[in-house]
Amino acid sequence: MFEVFLKEIKELLRDRKTLMFIVALPLLIFPVIFAVVGYMMAMANLEAEQEVHKVYIIGAEAAPEFTESVKYHKNFELVTANYANKNDIIQAIQNEELDVGIVIEAKAQPESREQTTWQVIYNDSARINYLFIYIEELKEQYQSKVQTLSFNALGVTKESEMEFLISPIKLEKVDTADARESWGEKIGVLLPYLLIPIVLTGAVYPAIDLGAGEKERGTLETLLLTPISRTNIVLGKFLTVLSASLATASLSILSMGLWLFVARTFVNVSEFTVALSHITFVELLAMLSLLIPLAAMFSSIVLSISIYARTFKEAQNYMGPLSMLVFIPVMISVMPNMELTYKTAFIPVTNVALAIKELLKGTSEIGILAVIVGSSILLAVGLLAFCVRWFNQEKVLFR
Repeated sequence: MFEVFLKEIKELLRDRKTLMFIVALPLLIFPVIFAVVGYMMAMANLEAEQEVHKVYIIGAEAAPEFTESVKYHKNFELVTANYANKNDIIQAIQNEELDVGIVIEAKAQPESREQTTWQVIYNDSARINYLFIYIEELKEQYQSKVQTLSFNALGVTKESEMEFLISPIKLEKVDTADARESWGEKIGVLLPYLLIPIVLTGAVYPAIDLGAGEKERGTLETLLLTPISRTNIVLGKFLTVLSASLATASLSILSMGLWLFVARTFVNVSEFTVALSHITFVELLAMLSLLIPLAAMFSSIVLSISIYARTFKEAQNYMGPLSMLVFIPVMISVMPNMELTYKTAFIPVTNVALAIKELLKGTSEIGILAVIVGSSILLAVGLLAFCVRWFNQEKVLFR
């Protein structure tokens, strides 16, 4: 078994394409992708914040101060065209003559004590759109002045009395969660989405090469003629795939940590750093102990698929749906009210995603973690036994 393992590891290290997915992908490509995506999102937000929008107001005379604030707003250009009604504005927006239209039905008069309605007409299909936010800010400023006039007309002049009449009850939130628990909840939702597919990716490409790849090259028959049992052969291949999967996951975590350290010099994340600094070495080992049986499960599955496939391309076609299926249990873990309990501890993949979040938050229970590791090991052993049995069947190897 170990002779096969050493042989496959040496061949794996000589394969540049496989090494790219095991080493280059987690160390360089993923951080570059995240950096490019972050840069593009920042540029898109900056462009949206600097964009100047064409505005037309129907009933501007009813709110001259508001109209004036729109006119001198850096993101608005007040159009002097003549649109008679709401339908004209909608048509102008569809023709891209306008970006936004505001219809003021009546003047907000303190003595009337009646609420007036303003309509903001714009195309809200853009993913990044600050139009309504800008207008709402200007409306709040104008509304504050109208409220002050209304209170003065009623004889209310003190600011405290105005605040009481506007909002007689003030809710003050007291969060019992510490910084680590808050940040752990946020990061614990994202990290499994990155880490678990990476564990699978690290197993896929070596498995394809060790199964279907050997079939296609014609070297599998030569290996079967050696005085090594088929069980030892498949176990050696399994250990190779498992090692590659764990190496990819470890390098990914290392890469993310290094890039986070670099980003800390440019971004103020002191609260985040302090929160995660409480993660102990034991908890990191616990995360690794969760990933090892998960990697073993993935390694057994992808190796079985690769053994079944006739060619490298066929194996790749089988791996595509598998990659999509892995996201389903991860998505289940982020569903509302989904918590780590003794029941959810038996759901494969989902239990690991939930456990990683609990470890980051510092609220994990040793008993539940033991159940997750135990159930994952049993499932991994079962899948490995199936893989060994699968490899010993002639109709599978030479189909």
